[in-house]
Amino acid sequence: MHRLVLISALLMVVAAAPACAQVIGQNMQATPNGTYTLTAGTQLVVETVVVKDKSGKPIDGLTAKDFTITEDGAAQTIQIFEHQTLPGTPIALPVTPPSQEDIKIYKQLARSQIVPEKQSNGKYKDHRLLALYFDMSAMPPNDQMRSFAAAQKFIRTQMTSSDLIAIMRYDGGSVAVLQDFTDDRNRLLSIIETMIVGENSEYAQANDDSSASDTGAAFGQDDSEFNIFNTDRQLSALQTAAKMLGLLNEKKSLIYFASGLRLNGVDNQAQLHATIDAAIRAGVSFWPIDARGLVAQAPLGDATQGSPGNIAMYTGAAAQALTTNFQQSQDTLYALAGDTGGKALFDNNDLGAGIVQAQRAVSNYYILGYYTTNPAQDGRFRRIKISVSPELNASLDYRQGYYADKTFNKFTSVDKERQLEEALMLGDPITELTISVEINYFQLNRAEYFVPIVVKIPGRELALAKRGGAEHTLIDFIGEIKDSYGGITASNLRDNVNIKLSDATAQELAKRPIEYDTGFTLLPGKYIFKFLARDDETGRIGTYQTTFVIPNLNKELKRVPISSVVLSSQRVDLKNALYNAVKTKDQDKEAAVNPLVQNSQKLIPSVTRVFSRSRAMYVYLQAYEGAEAGTQPVAAYVTFLNGQTKVFESQPIVAAPLAGSRLGMTPLSFSIPLEALPPGEYDCQLTVLDPTGQKGTFWQAPVKIVP
Repeated sequence: MHRLVLISALLMVVAAAPACAQVIGQNMQATPNGTYTLTAGTQLVVETVVVKDKSGKPIDGLTAKDFTITEDGAAQTIQIFEHQTLPGTPIALPVTPPSQEDIKIYKQLARSQIVPEKQSNGKYKDHRLLALYFDMSAMPPNDQMRSFAAAQKFIRTQMTSSDLIAIMRYDGGSVAVLQDFTDDRNRLLSIIETMIVGENSEYAQANDDSSASDTGAAFGQDDSEFNIFNTDRQLSALQTAAKMLGLLNEKKSLIYFASGLRLNGVDNQAQLHATIDAAIRAGVSFWPIDARGLVAQAPLGDATQGSPGNIAMYTGAAAQALTTNFQQSQDTLYALAGDTGGKALFDNNDLGAGIVQAQRAVSNYYILGYYTTNPAQDGRFRRIKISVSPELNASLDYRQGYYADKTFNKFTSVDKERQLEEALMLGDPITELTISVEINYFQLNRAEYFVPIVVKIPGRELALAKRGGAEHTLIDFIGEIKDSYGGITASNLRDNVNIKLSDATAQELAKRPIEYDTGFTLLPGKYIFKFLARDDETGRIGTYQTTFVIPNLNKELKRVPISSVVLSSQRVDLKNALYNAVKTKDQDKEAAVNPLVQNSQKLIPSVTRVFSRSRAMYVYLQAYEGAEAGTQPVAAYVTFLNGQTKVFESQPIVAAPLAGSRLGMTPLSFSIPLEALPPGEYDCQLTVLDPTGQKGTFWQAPVKIVP
């Protein structure tokens, strides 16, 4: 149910939009002719090097002059040099019980970034940096409890005087830094104690092999599509955490608590590669801990899942598939550890041993930093070689290279897809494209509501691709609706539309907006909607995020329950849309569900609520009386107010519920000529009255009328 329509009326382009049309972000103005912008940048590469003699003991006392660094054979100048020596003896300091004020710390924490290190203060010099990362979306409650207990035991009894610990959490939405690096044990313990067990736990690995349970449900969309996306998001969250830690020059260890992480064939390989590369470049080693511990599995699964219910349970295929799935969920953790210099802890009920492993691995190393002499952003691998004087007869342990950054025009299709998914996870919006959105709701039955969503993008944003010489541009869309209480994804979308950029079309785009619409079926509740659009030619992205509420109209007793009120100035024939992403066979389905489609024409909501005097304003809504109300009519009329002064009032209309409607649904439609109203800003008020039930409803929104 997706459609992209080029709005044909110039009235939609305005300099100022009313407050009801929310816009996040603002574009930078195009550079005038004759003005040039020069940008320059440098890339700092940081290496951590462990130097040992032939007996395996660390070598101290080296200076920057003792090291030689080359990148792809080109010599590099060392700009940063430090030596870190860390003790490994734990000190079990007495820990007082946290006070009530400490218990409130977690609730008051801002979801911040890791604070960058300043070269002047040496805050982290001679300290071991350990980040405890809890993937709440990948652990059931029992595993979360074991992870928290292991972290608390380490903090109480196994921390050393040089240890600094940070606490990070991923809940399926974004990576939160609950505590920056600190040695305050009471603060660390209070944060862990107040983390909610089971919070945002969406652990469910849907399998499509012989071990899949037989639920008896009708065939629907394959869950593996969602698993591919969720695994990418888990890996992308790890990538985000590694980039946060990359702000610090020292060697960092990220202890990753999760109940396995299973790849879906080759679909997640690109994101796995990007995550590992980000960790290597940031000087972060992953130390995954399988929070499931030592597991004794029943051959056909435990009581948490249904029986396979097919022949595989008799041939042994189901038991073999169950074992294979478990092993595959550990393979990814092993790859994350092995490729970044860490070590994974599997099949061990003492989860704290994994933290101790990470602690002991960092004891004596050198930090070398240089600014690369190769500025090309081509995404290619750059091999690094570090050596010391041959007389030392030393062995060196360091990363052997890294992948350079890429400019958007060198992105592959996989890179572009990963970029959208990463952008969807960001807490801060990307505002390179301007986006505004209108969300409405209409009741379908006693439980469900149809939610049409209209997205508007100024056409001038896409005209930039034409000025760059492109013949067409692909607009990518990705969006997600989440329950604001539990953070559970209720629905999502992924779509794209190819727009040809002829000279005539580019001229139209330069002065007219485009609209994209989609629709969802949701239950009553409070939701968070996040939507991204990207111009695939220029790589520019725009983000829109808002919270909306679908009320339970069944509980409305004092007023006439009504749907959203849609204001529009245009009806579009479904077959005549300039850019149509809907398959022909889906148009009949859309017309049957979407109340804005009537008689093969679609009402296009005005996102900006700006109307021209030369066109009529269409007003549409639905009133619901319930089946018990019978066929009693309702009356409605529209009023325009300028302050407290009534400027215009339409003739009342009286309508009865549609025959056979279980909701007692009454459609109310107005066509209001605007030529008699002078340009200006008004309050548009809609009044719906039920004379029989002696109830009424009033709705009001600001609008703007232009010549």
